[in-house]
Amino acid sequence: MTVYFIGAGPGAPDLITLRGRDRIAACPVVLYAGSLVPAEVVAFAPEGAKVMDTAPMTLDEIIAEIEAAHVAGHDVARVHSGDPSLYGAIAEQIRRLRAVGIPFEIVPGVPAYAAAAAALESELTLPEVSQTVILTRTTMKASAMPEGEDLATLGKSGATLAIHLSIRNLKHIEAELTPHYGADCPVAVVYRASWPDQQIIRGTLSDIREKVRAAKITRTALILVGRVLGETDFIDSKLYDPNHVHVLRPKRSA
Repeated sequence: MTVYFIGAGPGAPDLITLRGRDRIAACPVVLYAGSLVPAEVVAFAPEGAKVMDTAPMTLDEIIAEIEAAHVAGHDVARVHSGDPSLYGAIAEQIRRLRAVGIPFEIVPGVPAYAAAAAALESELTLPEVSQTVILTRTTMKASAMPEGEDLATLGKSGATLAIHLSIRNLKHIEAELTPHYGADCPVAVVYRASWPDQQIIRGTLSDIREKVRAAKITRTALILVGRVLGETDFIDSKLYDPNHVHVLRPKRSA
């Protein structure tokens, strides 16, 4: 018996990996975060499978279901949104499983920020504009941010920021980042990336809060901040530059 922590991807059922889909299709027990994972994803489960939405459940209740499956010898598909390594709360589940000797495997998934970038038709790393992407969140009702990971500190880098779980904290984001990025820095909010009701709101640090308020978006949205989102005047990368010689493209004779 094995517990499979499966990244379901950002929402669209066809953005789950083949491995993730096949693991779900083979498991007689499927536990999924129903508030973030669409029913179409867990529909891959075999006929007669026990499928449970864990959104209203506590950690103890989830582990109890896994332990019951373990006793019965049933594999479990533990399905998380996006990629389970990002804000997936799998570490605490894994700690419990290790304590009782239940084996597990992690199946990666397409993360929300990648789906958001695709929806925006953007590259998040542009030569001489930004070569770093920081995935972060802000302190709200969840656990506090560790020392040194506040937006004011991260903003000093000038990197592209993908800010999770913070759509209700835009006033704070504006205040912390404007000194580093400028009030005119492009911001994009992507609501439910890849879902049928996906919405994209573009603005700047100075006006994005009002635009999001007008759209009445209060949850399930990713905030992207950075000059890459509005930049068109950037140099070509060296990747395909004819003067850039490397082992796969050696210097050509005249």
